[in-house]
Amino acid sequence: MKTSGSQFFRTATIGIVVVGLVIFALSGYMQPLFRTAISPLVTVQTWLSTRFMAVYEFVTVPRDIASLRAQNQALESEVAGLQAQIIELEQQLREAQVLYALLDFARSSPASQYVAAAVIGRDPSPFLHYVIIDHGSDHGLRRGMPVITDQGLVGRIDALTATAARVQLVTDPGSTVNVRLQSTRTEAQITGSVTGEIELGLVSQDTPLLPGEIVLTSGLGGGYPADLLVGQVISVRSSGTDLFQSASVQSVVDFGSLQAVLVITNFRPVDITPLIPTNP
Repeated sequence: MKTSGSQFFRTATIGIVVVGLVIFALSGYMQPLFRTAISPLVTVQTWLSTRFMAVYEFVTVPRDIASLRAQNQALESEVAGLQAQIIELEQQLREAQVLYALLDFARSSPASQYVAAAVIGRDPSPFLHYVIIDHGSDHGLRRGMPVITDQGLVGRIDALTATAARVQLVTDPGSTVNVRLQSTRTEAQITGSVTGEIELGLVSQDTPLLPGEIVLTSGLGGGYPADLLVGQVISVRSSGTDLFQSASVQSVVDFGSLQAVLVITNFRPVDITPLIPTNP
């Protein structure tokens, strides 16, 4: 009986202690004790976790970097290829726009027959102004045929082979074109220069000549058909002691970016030199 009572007393005491601890824990009084007891374990776990991640990154990161570098190189190669394709497509678009403009101009002027040609070269001399086109005598071209764009007069064929031709621009020092002023119908003449400027001359002092005047081919001399747009007067030089006025003309054609031209094939230049009177 005495042994059974002692066991009951110990069990009851343990139960009371456990219940008391549970009550203290639920009421929050045991939290400082728990934090104190668990803190060393948390510190050890944090230290182990940090070391594990360091070892893991040491083993895996070099492989990841190599993979990322390979992917980066592949992406850079793909971007370079796409950029090259974009440049090529933009160039094709510009060429298509130029050809469409020439075609549209040809359709608007059905009286003339045209051959379209691409500019494939330029004269390297700074004193001459020529371009080379990729059509020649095999395509029906002949020396002296006028060359134009949808904007206006370019020049005329000066020399040719079976598959190419050289075009003398109106800016060349050896180029002379008979023209007329649109507003007054006055006949005049333009010449090129070493600097590439176009000079207007042989304009009477009695003729009103102002900047902005439109210059067209006159058709006189047999070298060019009439009414081709040449350019616009930008400055006038006149002196009371001179017989004629002169002016600078701005061409409507941008010769620096010339890519394609039209050759008028049904115009045959006429050589009237033997008919021009000469001084005895």
